[in-house]
Amino acid sequence: MNKLTYKLPDNLASAVQGTLADWKKGDKVKRLWAGDATLWSNQDEAKWIGWLTEADKPISTEARYSDYTKLAEDIQKAGFTHAVLLGMGGSSLCVEVFEKTYGKIGSQPQMHVLDSTDPAQIRTVEHSIDIAKTVFIVASKSGSTLEPNIFKEYFYDLTSKAVGAGEAGKRFIAITDPGSHMQKVAEQDGFRAIFYGVPSIGGRYSALSNFGKVPASIQGVDLAKFLANVDLMVKACGADVPADQNPGAILGAILGTLQKTGRDKVTIFASEGISDLGAWLEQLLAESTGKIGKGLIPVDLETIGAPEVYGNDRIFAYVRLENGADPKLDAAVSALEKAGHPVVHISVGDKYDLGEEFYRWEIATAVAGSIIGINPFNQPDVEASKIETRKLTDQYEKEGKLPAEAPFFEDKGIKLFSDPKNTEALKAAAGANPTLVSYLKAHLGRIKPNDYFALLAYVERNDAHKKTLQTARLAVRDKKHVATCLGFGPRFLHSTGQAYKGGPNTGVFLQVTCDDAADLKVPGHTYTFGIVKAAQARGDFQVLADRGRRALRVHLSADVAAGLSTLQQAIAEALA
Repeated sequence: MNKLTYKLPDNLASAVQGTLADWKKGDKVKRLWAGDATLWSNQDEAKWIGWLTEADKPISTEARYSDYTKLAEDIQKAGFTHAVLLGMGGSSLCVEVFEKTYGKIGSQPQMHVLDSTDPAQIRTVEHSIDIAKTVFIVASKSGSTLEPNIFKEYFYDLTSKAVGAGEAGKRFIAITDPGSHMQKVAEQDGFRAIFYGVPSIGGRYSALSNFGKVPASIQGVDLAKFLANVDLMVKACGADVPADQNPGAILGAILGTLQKTGRDKVTIFASEGISDLGAWLEQLLAESTGKIGKGLIPVDLETIGAPEVYGNDRIFAYVRLENGADPKLDAAVSALEKAGHPVVHISVGDKYDLGEEFYRWEIATAVAGSIIGINPFNQPDVEASKIETRKLTDQYEKEGKLPAEAPFFEDKGIKLFSDPKNTEALKAAAGANPTLVSYLKAHLGRIKPNDYFALLAYVERNDAHKKTLQTARLAVRDKKHVATCLGFGPRFLHSTGQAYKGGPNTGVFLQVTCDDAADLKVPGHTYTFGIVKAAQARGDFQVLADRGRRALRVHLSADVAAGLSTLQQAIAEALA
């Protein structure tokens, strides 16, 4: 089984031992397994613990898909060369982990994940597949989430044109909760199969349910082997295992205890072969704990730096693949330990042991939620952005346009927007003859010790854009010595967005939007994907402003690469 060790300063180690002793004395692991709501906020927590026992349950009651092997064989025999998962948040991030970790397997289809309304991102997926030889997996727990529904409408239309309307449904599979809108759509359109979620499992806890297992089987992952390893962790984290011997409870005690001491930036390092685990952990930690002004802020893919660039608000988690470790990363993590930073080590023997970490971190998150004093199974602030987005898309459907908006500054093809309060503060700090650099300097100047800086980019998530934005975030970290986050919209709305809006008011946000070089129509609607993305960005920003967050929006032209380069250079100058 994957091994966990940790090295903490003496005072923190003592505090963690005290937490574990309290959990052991109070029999709290057993209470967690029983769904005792008083362990958390005494609300509806008992309704959301189905994930504890789901990992080893059967795939489906349908005879032809009585196990994962039959599903994989059916997809293979049908001749599909590609599979595309259409989903958001908990319905997509675990699938992305499978895809990035295991890649293409034998003669099974190449898996793709679409979780963006950015037209360029959608077009990239479309151009990488053969529509006539692709199976689409529409994953939506509620069945009413905007993005999976419009993804389905777009690709169903393309498939109907490619193979005929009568055959299109046979190239679609739904994963959704029983009785949902998506179930009705799937039945109406004659989908190849419908697999059901479990109502008592929230999206971010669903990796080991059908939302993870169905796409993994289609990809060709050996689920018997994968789940056998998971079962080791399930038993180790069981109700009768004392907290101080329970690997999930130990990790949760560390996270929760250190959060209460101000170390709330959970910085994740992972070996390259399993590096996408961090994207899944971001949602699990942020959406579960970031609420009522508290929470953990996950930091993923922030290249490791020297010990002196980190503040005293960090806790580091190093997930190391034993048969694919990087000696340079080992040495850099060791340097952090020697400098006195708290570090958790998790040793993963093989890629097929990765499922153990899904389960360990789910338990740990539930434990940490109890210690922090929140309900780890709700997401009250996610809905706020959806409401604002819905207002805007509804208006577009009625009037054919979004509400007019005007930048408060424009230079070098870049426009700046914000709400009145933030605009007033930035204008006051930028000086009498403001420039793009002086406004960015004013905004970055609002970062204080133990804050974090988040780049929220509503642009295509490709390697070139990631590289430029990574350069910008690391420049901020190295100059300001604060944690930095990079999220691509709208996918982060279903992930870290909850913590940004509902967690501690310690974030300084730079939202990046752009004109779309070429838009895409959503069949059956007046609005386009570009309009939906714009509405999501505006809705996101509105809620940040409503929550009193320090936020600035930078809008680029359709030449996104050039705009990001200009922005990155301006940030560098602002930090000089």
